[in-house]
Amino acid sequence: MRSKLIMSNSATAISPAPSSGSPRRLPGVVWATGWVSLLTDMSTELIYAVLPAFYQTVLGLNVFQQGLVEGVAEAIASVTKLFSGHWSDRTGGRKWWMVAGYGLSSLSKPLLVLPGLNVGGAVGLRAADRFGKGIRGAPRDALISLSIDKSQRGHAFGINRAMDHFGAMAGALIAGTLLLFGWTNLHHLFYWTLLPGGAAVLVILIFIRDPRSGVPDSAAGKPPAPALTPISIAQAWAHQPPSFRRFLAVLAVFSLGNSTDALLLLRARQQMTAGGWSAAVATACLPFLWALLHVFKSASSAWAGRLSDRIGRRGPLQTAWFIYALVYLGFAIPFAGTISVAVPWVLFAVYGFYFGLAEGPQGALVADLCRRGQERGTAYGLYHFIVGISALPASLLCGGLWWALDKVHPGLGPLMAFGTGATLALAAALLLPWSLRRA
Repeated sequence: MRSKLIMSNSATAISPAPSSGSPRRLPGVVWATGWVSLLTDMSTELIYAVLPAFYQTVLGLNVFQQGLVEGVAEAIASVTKLFSGHWSDRTGGRKWWMVAGYGLSSLSKPLLVLPGLNVGGAVGLRAADRFGKGIRGAPRDALISLSIDKSQRGHAFGINRAMDHFGAMAGALIAGTLLLFGWTNLHHLFYWTLLPGGAAVLVILIFIRDPRSGVPDSAAGKPPAPALTPISIAQAWAHQPPSFRRFLAVLAVFSLGNSTDALLLLRARQQMTAGGWSAAVATACLPFLWALLHVFKSASSAWAGRLSDRIGRRGPLQTAWFIYALVYLGFAIPFAGTISVAVPWVLFAVYGFYFGLAEGPQGALVADLCRRGQERGTAYGLYHFIVGISALPASLLCGGLWWALDKVHPGLGPLMAFGTGATLALAAALLLPWSLRRA
């Protein structure tokens, strides 16, 4: 039986609706969480494309240090996602985890440019932003999956990703326009993030309620899941179905080649300057380049999610990982002349298509492989944990190879750094069918 959204007194409640032969509409909670994602990513992407310039010009960080900062931030987010997912399973309260996570992220961004902030403080605030992301991710995904019929999972997660990417695209375009026409400067841009970030929190407070199916185990007459501690992460892993564990293992291989996108932006800037553009022009174009990526993300996400509902998750996801390998190979190859300016724009467009093709099916696959609804938050926590905890070694590997080998021979660093990422993605794509076998 599916859930239908009933709007009442400026809030949403989820109540069962009888099934029928007519096409099922997605419940309102999917659209509400989509708007939250849209506004939050608008806030984030107002500054993300200029973060490499901020790190370099304000904090003085080299490429390895930038990989370290972003990798640590994502690792913090990943650990948080594991525990927030588990505790949302125990309490059944997905909404308030979302309020805390989205609220923390919204508040931490503008504080990055406070006068007198030192390097340690800036890194701490960046980590706080990602900590907020960790708090909200798994409970949000669990709330969506518990509010819909299983035949709608790919569509629902695809819609959420599409709105997320549309918000990111809008944020990047707004940032680029404000900077290009001189309507704001780099520091003031960070304060602009408060507007969409605050609106996202209001949407959660007004329009989202926890589904009735999300009550804690103890309220349903079942013993609650044991408290999760760092020592018992292995216990949480052991409780998952074998196919889900195999999928997470292969996902870890892929994620080790998935470094922070800040390094891709640095590489794109380097490629454009190699083609004859000035450093200033190349830097000013980064938000528009980032917006282009989100155009393709947003356009392909909902379509890819519905495709995976019809033909299965494996085909779209495996194709996406093959595409990822080709994109990283393109960033690895040194180009010269006019083509060097064009290459980043083509690669970021294709990279956006990879995201759209992968994220909806990937999120739906977690629910497919972990069928116990009351433990869905823990499953999504493990999923986000694997992706995020791999970001630190992935970013250190990519940034370290780039920084160290470029000293040996110019151009060798990015060739080996992004070539390694392409190789790991290819290996994961070839291993994916094995991970999803039933036996």
